Amino acid sequence: MSGSTSETEGARGEGSDAGGAGGPGFPGGPLQTAVWRLRSRGCWADAAALLESRPGAAPALQRAALLVERCLFTENGWPEAEEALRGAEALAKEDDERGSAACERGHLAYASTVLGVRDRADEARSALGRAAALLHPNSPNRPLLDFRRGLIAEHLSDSPQSAKAAYRRAHAGATTHRKSLLLSFTWRHLAGLALREGELAEARHGFAESLRIREELGYLVGTAPALAALADAEPEPEASRLRAEASRLFHLLDGVPTWLAAQLPPPPPAAA
Repeated sequence: MSGSTSETEGARGEGSDAGGAGGPGFPGGPLQTAVWRLRSRGCWADAAALLESRPGAAPALQRAALLVERCLFTENGWPEAEEALRGAEALAKEDDERGSAACERGHLAYASTVLGVRDRADEARSALGRAAALLHPNSPNRPLLDFRRGLIAEHLSDSPQSAKAAYRRAHAGATTHRKSLLLSFTWRHLAGLALREGELAEARHGFAESLRIREELGYLVGTAPALAALADAEPEPEASRLRAEASRLFHLLDGVPTWLAAQLPPPPPAAA
């Protein structure tokens, strides 16, 4: 993997449930608002606890997605995520529910692989293939699956062209289904590929759009990675300013996401 901030971010921390786990626009009123506020600040266990007593497959899937995202950002909580996912799989009856559960299964296996916990690449590919067979082409959950298949192509199969095609499908689907947070992920990963190809203007635009969306949504836990990614496409002194702001947010959130630590400057003494 490349050591640049943008590419390492893509390989390690991004690609979580970008919109389905309590994001803006998710139906449910005050409960979903509370879940989103906790999730956006990195309080995944607290957000998941709000859903624990809710019956049915949808809350179980949402809870599992939250705990998978915690694994990605903290590199901890694997047993809890596995248990929640098994519970969601047991409750899933409809094809869309079963497909969404398989999508989460594949993503957890992907996270385990790229974070070096255990190589589960074959499981990740198999689960996402199963999700593709179950989810209707027009399902609102299809764009997230396309995005995650892009992650597999880019970071496990080293196939950037296949990844770009998958990210573009995800981007179009996220636009159609108005999944703003997922758009922030697709913008970021398309920008990462553009940077890899030396297309600085395209990369800068994509990273800036990703950051703008996250700031507008209040997705605080994803803002530091977005700032650091944009810094990779900006000249000095703007790059250093962006990294300093990313470092401030990173330390404000007690070092989450964990994989960003080696890519940021230390905090100033007042923030330490």
